[in-house]
Amino acid sequence: MKIKLLGHSAFLITSDKGVKIITDPYETGPGWAYGVITESADIVTVSHDHFDHGNVAAVRGNPEVVRRAGRSTAKGMEIKGIASYHDEAKGRLRGNNTIFCFDVDGIRVCHLGDLGHLLDDRQVKEIGSVDILLIPVGGYFTIDAKAATQVCNQLKPRVIIPMHYRTEKGLPEIAGVDEFLRGKANVRRLDASEVEFKRGELPATSQIMVLKPAL
Repeated sequence: MKIKLLGHSAFLITSDKGVKIITDPYETGPGWAYGVITESADIVTVSHDHFDHGNVAAVRGNPEVVRRAGRSTAKGMEIKGIASYHDEAKGRLRGNNTIFCFDVDGIRVCHLGDLGHLLDDRQVKEIGSVDILLIPVGGYFTIDAKAATQVCNQLKPRVIIPMHYRTEKGLPEIAGVDEFLRGKANVRRLDASEVEFKRGELPATSQIMVLKPAL
């Protein structure tokens, strides 16, 4: 399996058989310098319908779109959506958010979308075991570095890939990734947007991988 950070919270996940998933595709616009998404996909997951997460029209091909909580099947792949919120006020400020979990080549991937709060016991149980966690860390619109660290401790993934943090192309209001990385061991900053994972080759202890946005 390969995971490629397109930008912000949008990833292209490609299975060994060539099934392609794009998470939270964004729109381009003024003050937003990430490049246009030109990738095709078989499946698109949308955690919520804000402009920087729900631009399904940008994805080429004829993808099946998954937006809801509960169990869905798309292109033969089972996807589990877990209801959550975009804020700490049970959605009253920014609405709902859906966490998505799916297995790719025997590796359990969890994309937290724009999670705005710590997970409760029910959500932790619904998410279950996580191999690779795609987690927002920038704060302001989502959980911040401190809360993201706590969520990582709740889920205990083997690989952590930060997303939704400030870069020279993205939202200026949110924090950069360094605040989340501060004081942590097992951090790899890759000079690449894509990384490949094999089921039997995941790290034994939790490792953070910072990818370079492709767009």
